Amino acid sequence: MARFTLPRDIYHGKGALEALKGLQGKKAVVCVGGSSMRKFGFLDKVIGYLEAAGMEVKTIEGIEPDPSVETVMKGAQVMQEFEPDWIVAMGGGSPIDAAKAMWIKYEYPETTFEDMCKVFGLPKLRKKARFCAIPSTSGTATEVTAFAVITDYAKGIKYPLADFEITPDIAIVDPDLAETMPKKLVAHTGMDAMTHAVEAYVSTAHTNYTDPLAIFAIKMIRRDLEASYQGDMEKRSAMHDAQCLAGMSFTNALLGIVHSMAHKTGAAFADLGAHIIHGAANAMYLPKVIAFNAKNAEARKRYGEIADYLNLGGANDEEKTALLIRELRKMNEALNIPQCIKNYGLDSLPCEQGFVPEEVFKAKLHDIAVNAVADACTLSNPRKPTVEEMEKLLLCCYYDTEVDF
Repeated sequence: MARFTLPRDIYHGKGALEALKGLQGKKAVVCVGGSSMRKFGFLDKVIGYLEAAGMEVKTIEGIEPDPSVETVMKGAQVMQEFEPDWIVAMGGGSPIDAAKAMWIKYEYPETTFEDMCKVFGLPKLRKKARFCAIPSTSGTATEVTAFAVITDYAKGIKYPLADFEITPDIAIVDPDLAETMPKKLVAHTGMDAMTHAVEAYVSTAHTNYTDPLAIFAIKMIRRDLEASYQGDMEKRSAMHDAQCLAGMSFTNALLGIVHSMAHKTGAAFADLGAHIIHGAANAMYLPKVIAFNAKNAEARKRYGEIADYLNLGGANDEEKTALLIRELRKMNEALNIPQCIKNYGLDSLPCEQGFVPEEVFKAKLHDIAVNAVADACTLSNPRKPTVEEMEKLLLCCYYDTEVDF
């Protein structure tokens, strides 16, 4: 038996934010990241709509990119004192993910972060509050998923939380918010969405319900992302829908080792003063993982189907897979994303020598590989890597060398 779970309601299209006026409750907490949502007037709009619905509103602002365990615990304490019956999270993936984890702690104050990390092991939520998610970026799709990612900076590891209980009750996918994204964010979130769709399509948990969402999202992203990056707002709007479709697929089909590797490398080099941004990590690793997974016949067949859907050509699945890899690398180039960790610069731009020196990468390699193999996303990858194979794959991602094993 398989399960297919999405939010109860998804409001989409320009002006969808106004759906907040229809929520019923007494108190709402609004969780946001930096100052952009306030700067562009969206936070005031949200507060106004919630107050029009008759609610008292409190804000939790300043949730950082790659939110920490500490941020989650502080936010949950605010919720416990205010006692909201709606949690409204708005912004990129970080504030929405953080708010999901705060929600767990709010409903069950005795819950530890370790408890939250038990895959599909959460107790029933919605005893105190329901959850509304409003994305401002076009990539993570956390507004429709059963996942969140929280960083333990003491360990230098990003932990995925996974349970259908944290699937939002309502998602509001309003493209007006996405128009404010800077170019770099358009690139990174767009390739994050592409990775979601590709991994969902080849996942061992894919179904007839998830496949159409994944394959159509791939087509839309390939068609619309580069123009969105160049400032075409009609394409920006289309990308906001495409990333949501990819999210609907992967929350039910699950993901693979591109995400396992991105989770475990993202914060691993924080002591050097920089993160490998999640979307950029996915973009760099996806072509290498496709080459690795394509040694599996079923995965190779499904990569061939993707290539066919994109009209890439190729006489057989091997050729089609190679053409798909080439197409994804071309997209990285067009979006100014490095092809490997060695060339990943401090501002996430390609450079001759990035911020992760070779000796530092090799020193951390084994531990990263062990953690990546143990990541929840590895379970649904079509080819199960050993720690040794994961080390070799990570080295290919560092040097941009061929995957021949």
